[in-house]
Formats: sequence, structure tokens, C-alpha cells
Amino acid sequence: MMGIVIPAHNEEQRLLACLQSVRASMRHLAGHGVESLLVVVLDACDDGSARIARAHADQVLEIDARDVGRARCAGAQRALERGADWIACTDADTQVPEDWLHAQWNCGAEVFCGIVRVDDWGDYAPEVVRAFHATVPRDGHPHVHGANLGLSRQAYLQVGGFLPGKAHEDVSLVRRCEQAGLRIARRIAPCVVTSARRDPRAREGFGDFLLQLERGVQQTQRGAGAGLG
Repeated sequence: MMGIVIPAHNEEQRLLACLQSVRASMRHLAGHGVESLLVVVLDACDDGSARIARAHADQVLEIDARDVGRARCAGAQRALERGADWIACTDADTQVPEDWLHAQWNCGAEVFCGIVRVDDWGDYAPEVVRAFHATVPRDGHPHVHGANLGLSRQAYLQVGGFLPGKAHEDVSLVRRCEQAGLRIARRIAPCVVTSARRDPRAREGFGDFLLQLERGVQQTQRGAGAGLG
């Protein structure tokens, strides 16, 4: 059985689309004879996230940690308690493709590291979008995204699972998997679609990466402008 873990902090604007996409992937997986369990961990939510989660998830946990590492850990622990053989992780502002779970289940490794893309760039300048796409990832890429990550029960328990942390809990987990010599499938497909919003919930995560990228582009443009003067 696969366990899907999604942490959420005040995500009522994006959570429904996320859960609907995950449910579609779960149905696709069931067509291949594999059961799954969807666990949403509500972390310090005071909006309508709970109502949405309870309508679409199999298990809903509520914590008050404001810590994505603790949230993922709580969800993974619940999935393992329910008998999950594989833990798949995504984020509440992300939508996954239909074959997402099946691809992880059949990745031929103990850990799956996928990539993300952005469909709606909002008010980001075209130069920022081009900078993001400047390096086209290939299989074997070095990226780690909690929005597109999975690993076997044995691997998760072997390396100690998700550790507390307001950021980089996903990177920490994968680094420990590397140190343990586990097989890691670093694939560009299936890719998930995530948000380019300017109010990221986890500091130092993907949202802050985009803001940093924008600042770099702006500094480059100012430098070029000064050189022309």
C-alpha cells in the first residue's frame, strides 16, 4: 500500500485542486491493483483547510507546530501505522499528474526524487521565467523537492524519517539516504505543477528560491544598465 502525505498551513485556496489531483492518481494506481491512503496534516490552520481536507482525505491530523518537518513526520508515521509500504510526498499548493503514484511505485529504487514546474508565473518577469528554465533537468538531476518525493517504508525507517525543521526537511532526508547508500531514482517524469506565489508557507523553500532568483535577475539587469551609462 502507498501512503500519500500532504502538510498544509492555511491552504484553503489551493488545497482542493491538490487533493483532487492526488485522488485521480490514487484511482489510476488502484487500476494497477495497488491500494493507497491519503493523509493530510493540518499545521496551525485557522482558515477553511480543515473542511476541505476532511472531505477528500482518508486521514486528517491536526498539529500546532508551524514546522513542515514535524508535519511530514506526523503524516508519514500515520501512513506507516496503517501499513504503507511506500511514502509519497507532495505539497498543498501542488497538483500531481495521474501517473504520479504508479511511477513512484515502479521506479525500481528505494527513493524517488522528482522535479517541479510552474504553469502560472503570476507577475514574475519573463527574465525570471527564462532564468528558471535556463538549466533543463535530465534524469539523474540533483534536485530535491518535497512536492515530488517518495521512498520505501524500509528506507524511511532506516534513515530515521523526516526530522523537525521549518525548511530543508526533504533535503536532509535524501542526504541521509545517500549516505546510507540507498538506490535513488532521480527522474524528470512524472513532473508536478507547483505554485509561484509570493507568500510561501515554508521559508527557504521553493517560493523563497524564486524570490531569490528574481533578485539575482534584477541585480544583473541593474549591473548591465550601469555598464551602459
